Order: sequence, then C-alpha cells, then structure tokens
Amino acid sequence: MHGPALSGWLLMVLCGLTGAYCLLRARDGTERERSTARAEALMGFGMAAMAVPAALFTLPDWMWAVYAVTFGASALRALAYARAGGHHLHHLVGSLAMVYMSVAMIPSSAHTVGGHSGHGAGAAGGVPVLTGVLLVYYAAYVLRSAGRLIPASAPVAVPDGGTVGVSWGARPELALACRLTMAMAMFAMLLTL
Repeated sequence: MHGPALSGWLLMVLCGLTGAYCLLRARDGTERERSTARAEALMGFGMAAMAVPAALFTLPDWMWAVYAVTFGASALRALAYARAGGHHLHHLVGSLAMVYMSVAMIPSSAHTVGGHSGHGAGAAGGVPVLTGVLLVYYAAYVLRSAGRLIPASAPVAVPDGGTVGVSWGARPELALACRLTMAMAMFAMLLTL
C-alpha cells in the first residue's frame, strides 16, 4: 500500500494479530464457525502481508497476481455460502476488495523507484468511484458493528461458587472485535490505495 511506513507497520501488526486470534477461534465451535474463523484468518494474514512497509520488504511483482487469485478463490467460496446470508456476504465484499486492491497494485508495483512505489498508468491507485463505494461500505460496517461490542454472554455461576464461562477463543464479542478491526484496517488500506 502507498501510505507512510508507520501506518504500514501498525496495519501489519494489527492484521497479523487479528489473523492469529482467528486461528485460535478455528479450534472451537461448530464446523461452520471454524470455517468462518479460518476464512477470517486468511483475510487477516493477507491484509498483514499486503501492508508490509516497502522499507522492510518489497513484494515481487508476481505476488500481486497471487493475492488476486487467492482472494478470488476466497470470494468464490464466500459466494457459494452467501445464500446463508449474514457474515458470508461481508466476507464476499472483503475478498472482492482484496482482489481489487491487488489488481490495482499490479501496475504501480512495476514502477518502483528506490524502494518506493510510484503510481503508474492504468489502474494504479484503483478506480476512484469503486474505491469510494468500498470506503462507504466499510465506514458503515464499522459504525454499525461498533455498537454491538457489548459482551453477549456473561459467566454462569455454578453451585460451588465458581463460574463457567465461554472459552477465550469462542467469545462472540471478540469475534466481532476481530471483524471490526479488519474492517477498520481495510478502510485504512483503501484510503492509501
């Protein structure tokens, strides 16, 4: 992405930690919940890799095509499950946004000078209208989701005085916080496109 190095570092760490937590979530729950957590982990790690500052590592030109294919496959999978509604539609938009950013980066990465990406001709930087639509979508998603971060379940008291709670990896409010974090990171990445 084309933002300042500090933003890239922060996005890289934030998305990497979010992806790691999503992998923890993939150990608990139903098969559908584990599948969703794995898809979110892929998104988190993909966003972290995309946000790596050029000062640390410049991705080879072919890597953007790999991103586009990987997240294109993820979008097809999300499309297949989108009939179930809900979060799969959001994951479809996220995967398509990753494909869009990857394709937008292909021409600009071919024009690197001194480790800094410059804007080339063609689709470098993306299509302003599509970028704007995605920015509006993610801003609305963040604002709508932020109010739902109140814990959904409290620990249950048991007769011996102890408590039984939801395991750390299966807490619904933390899953929502992961999605919210990735949506804010996606918004920031689209701004720097």
